[in-house]
Parts: sequence; C-alpha cells; structure tokens
Amino acid sequence: MNQVITQVNPRDLIFDTQNPRIAEFSLGNELSEREIIKILWNVMGVEEIVLSIKASGFFEHEPLIAVREEGHSIVIEGNRRLAAVKCILNPELADYIGINKNNLFVSEKIKAALESIPVIFVNERKDAWKFIGFKHINGPAKWGSYAKAQYISLIKNEYDITLEEIASQIGDTHKTVQKLYQGLQVIEQAEHIGKFDRTDINAPRLYFSHLYTGLSYEGIKDFIGIKDVSEEVKNPVPAEKEDNLGELLLWMFGSKKREEEPVIQSQNPDLRRLEAVVRNKEATYALRDRVPLIVAYEISQPKDETFEQSLLEAKRALQKAHSYQTEGFDGKDEALLRLSASVASIADDLYDIMEKKWKMTQGESAPKKRLFDEDN
Repeated sequence: MNQVITQVNPRDLIFDTQNPRIAEFSLGNELSEREIIKILWNVMGVEEIVLSIKASGFFEHEPLIAVREEGHSIVIEGNRRLAAVKCILNPELADYIGINKNNLFVSEKIKAALESIPVIFVNERKDAWKFIGFKHINGPAKWGSYAKAQYISLIKNEYDITLEEIASQIGDTHKTVQKLYQGLQVIEQAEHIGKFDRTDINAPRLYFSHLYTGLSYEGIKDFIGIKDVSEEVKNPVPAEKEDNLGELLLWMFGSKKREEEPVIQSQNPDLRRLEAVVRNKEATYALRDRVPLIVAYEISQPKDETFEQSLLEAKRALQKAHSYQTEGFDGKDEALLRLSASVASIADDLYDIMEKKWKMTQGESAPKKRLFDEDN
C-alpha cells in the first residue's frame, strides 16, 4: 500500500457511504454529510475521539486512508476521526446532533492544526482491504455482525479473495466468516428476486444477527433449503424455497408497507420458537395467518406438553393472586368476585373431565373424592 502522506483540508474529504457500519444504518438510503456525522456520533463513539483531540491534538502518525473516485476524495479508513474533526471545525453541528456546543470546544492552536490532516491515497479500494479489515474489525470500535458480513461479502465477491484468507486477516474463525457471508448472501438473493427490501424493514436497523444465528438452526435451514456454510455460494437458497425465504425475512424483520411487526422481538427465546414453528406445517400456516409467535409455537409443541405447561402456569398465576388477596380484594368489588367465580367454574369443569378420564384408567381402585397434589 502506498505510504506517501498528503496533508489535506478535511473539508475536501467526504465520508465513505460504502463503509459497512454506515451502510448498516442507511439501509440503502442516500445520507447527507450531517446525517452520517450524527450516526457516527451516536453509535460509534466519535465523542471519545473529540476528547482525545482536545487533550493531545490529532495523531499525525495515524493518517486517514482515502481513494479518489469520480472527482471526490473519499475516506475509506478513518471516518470516525473525520467526523470528529468536522464537528470541531463546525460546532454548529452540535444542534443537529443534539449535544452541547461546549463538547466541541478546543483551543485555537489545536483548531488551527486541524485545517490540514494526514491522508494516504490508494489507487483503488482493493489496495487497502487487508489493513482496513484488521484495523476496523479488531480495533477499539469493533464492527457488528452486519458490518462484518458486508465487508466480507465485498472482499470475496469483488476482489475474489477466499473466505479463509479473509478470516486469517481479520482474526475470526473460518466458520464464523462463512456464516456471516452466507447470511448476507441470503439477504442479497432475497432482494434480487424481489422477496425482501432492506429499506422496508419495520425496525430502526437490520438486526442481522437474528438471521445469521438462525441459519445455524436445522429447522430454519430446512425451511429455506440451504446447505452447509462450507458451500460458500452467492445464491444459497434453491428456487423452490424462495417463497419460504421471503416469509422467513418478513417474520424476522417485519414490513412497513405490509404493516407487519417482526415476530422476533428477542433473539432468545423467539428464534428457537420460530425454528419449532417452521418445522410444523400446522404451526407454520398459523403464523402465515398472523397468529402471534407464542401461539404458533404452542401449536407446534406436543399437545400433552402444552397441556401440562398450561396447568402449571395457571397454578402459579392463582398462587400469586392468592398471595395478594388480603390487600388486593377488599370485599366490595363484585366484578372481581364474579371473575374469581368464572375461574373456579372453568377449573371445576376441567377437573371433572380429567377425573372421568383418570377413573376410566384406574377401574375399581379409583378413589371417590378429589385428588390433590401433596403440596396443594
């Protein structure tokens, strides 16, 4: 990589919209410079860099890396530092970011020094991929799974670098890199065939870990027909499973246009529940009809397990109500009394049905009075 350092006015440098961490929040939308700065400030620790510059100035021995494209000088490594410098030079950005202008105050000496900062220009992005990958992914502001996956996909698909080589360079295992790559290829395949749109997700950002973690579950893999991650193909989902792929991404990320919330609200336990649902035809049809995930999950479970679990939950709920009855019921609210009567009636009916079935299996030895468990 070219090591010639050039001093450049930071106002002449622009942010890299292909930067995976910026792309994670833009979701395909074109962002203005100040929108990018706000994202970098709020999510990626730019304030820490501002504090460092306040204390010691800009570290001249760590130049930015840039490439000249279409007449622009684009910073491909050092976007957080560029954001810090631009904020200090233009404190009016504080109002847009939502911070106090005093946070951006530095001495006049430091501010004057920031009028030019060190930059190394490379001929093309490929020239810097090893350095950028190692520094970003293993640096102090570590990348999330989606940013990593975008970076890995770019390097493999655009520069024809093997996943094994990428893994050795960024310090992740080959298996992890394969999983991240496969996850992004699934999304890109879905977008290419019109089954998914990143800009339509019903969430503040794309929670990519839901997908790449889910793709390690056998039920989800079978649902969309993908094979082992070692295949390393660009279109891992077979044509006959593409409709299922669209459904899976809808359930994971929702859709603003269709006014559907994602069924995955928390990766644990919702991801395992979704796997159980897609393994069961009846439960899958229920989820397609917008039945809540927990209900579809119950459909997927053996009926005897669901029955026992429901009884245990009812018992715990009644024990809790019983513990609060002294202060929770003053004897005046007839509606509460009627509610309790309804609960008792349902419990009586259920017990009568269960007792009849039980006596049929016990024959003459069946007791003539109600059974109670030992601890009541």
